[in-house]
Amino acid sequence: MGIVLFGVNHRSAPLEVRERLAFPADGIQDALHRLKGIPPFQEGLILSTCNRTELLAHADGHGGLEGAEAMKRFLAEERHFPVVELDRYCYRMADRDAVHHLFRVTASLDSMVLGEAQILGQVKDAYQAALQAGSLGAVLDPLLRRALGVAKKVRTQTGIARHPLSVSSAAVSLASTIFEKLKGRRVLLIGAGKMGELAARALMERGADSVVVTNRSFPRALELSQRFSGKAEPFERLLETLERVDIVISCTAAGEPILRYDDVARLIRARKNRPIFFIDIAVPRDIEARVNTIDNVYLYDLDDLADLVSTGRAEREAEAMRAEEIVRREVAVFEAWIRNQDLSPLISATRDRLESLRTLELERHRTRLSTLTAEQRRAVEELTGGLMSKILHHPIQALKRAAQLPDGPDRARFFREVFGLDEQPEDSREESPEEPAPIKRGEDDSSGHT
Repeated sequence: MGIVLFGVNHRSAPLEVRERLAFPADGIQDALHRLKGIPPFQEGLILSTCNRTELLAHADGHGGLEGAEAMKRFLAEERHFPVVELDRYCYRMADRDAVHHLFRVTASLDSMVLGEAQILGQVKDAYQAALQAGSLGAVLDPLLRRALGVAKKVRTQTGIARHPLSVSSAAVSLASTIFEKLKGRRVLLIGAGKMGELAARALMERGADSVVVTNRSFPRALELSQRFSGKAEPFERLLETLERVDIVISCTAAGEPILRYDDVARLIRARKNRPIFFIDIAVPRDIEARVNTIDNVYLYDLDDLADLVSTGRAEREAEAMRAEEIVRREVAVFEAWIRNQDLSPLISATRDRLESLRTLELERHRTRLSTLTAEQRRAVEELTGGLMSKILHHPIQALKRAAQLPDGPDRARFFREVFGLDEQPEDSREESPEEPAPIKRGEDDSSGHT
């Protein structure tokens, strides 16, 4: 298949590594152009979320170690990460394993929160970005569409999403454990993207009176705050706003921290040491990690949420077993499809080979056929063409069935040999004389007479 996947996720690497390897959303299309331009890749996709960065590519006739090494070098150069360290944190997969992994990821079977819905939207966004970049083709495009279809089947045919949970809602659950009640507490949401919206919704469901939203784009902050009967504050007044709140959930797409140690140290003095709780669910992180060393400042990040989101996992894992079976079936279906696609050039070459032989034989017998009328010549053309199709029908069907077997590639090579696809059609001229000599009476021993 030539499909290669190289990546890192919440199980293979800590947050400080994941944030360094994450691609900014506004830079993915340019990165895809560069990925597609690296031999041997012809197609590519980049999935970069809060918990994973994965590169998926197709290289016809290549794959495995060669493709993974090229991906490793690309990721190291793009994210300015030491290439020798990537092997400590990254995984690599090829062909069937890569397809199986992609289907599991899209169906939320590989998420920190088993069954969460957000990953499906993130894969859709990655797919759209790749479409716009022109980096999808005859293999990855149908593969991504199949992956999205698998996720839909899992969500509709199993109960894995019956009790939906997300990183955003887990963050709100953590806020609820920090304070006995959210009612009356002042909550600031930094960032107005999808994760911020999910967090705001969960906060209201848990009893928060209102949500204050700040964002670099004030109109977007205003729009989101009005949706939840909250209030918007200009991003430029962030430090001033922080003096009046108790809980901060930060989830921007900034490429570097928006709150550093010195900022929070001044803030806590202005608050007269009143405690403040930060929940940072952004990648890269919005809040400098050493902020957590300041007295009366409590900072939680994505890795801190890992234990919390495991709550209720056992119930979802029971449904996940059914989901895994759906994934296995769909991987087999895609494998069968891709094998049949791989057979198309072979089948076309076989038809062309026999058509060349048919045309050559008709040309060699042109003298004998010269007395035929135009209608009779058409009848000969139809007869020989139909005969060729009938002869090919069963071998081609057998070839398609053989493609589903483990030794399918060996059988395909044997098929090429049987039909002489690596020979030139002109070779057949040595196999038969120009004009077959007439058989004289008495020379045919096959009749049994002398």
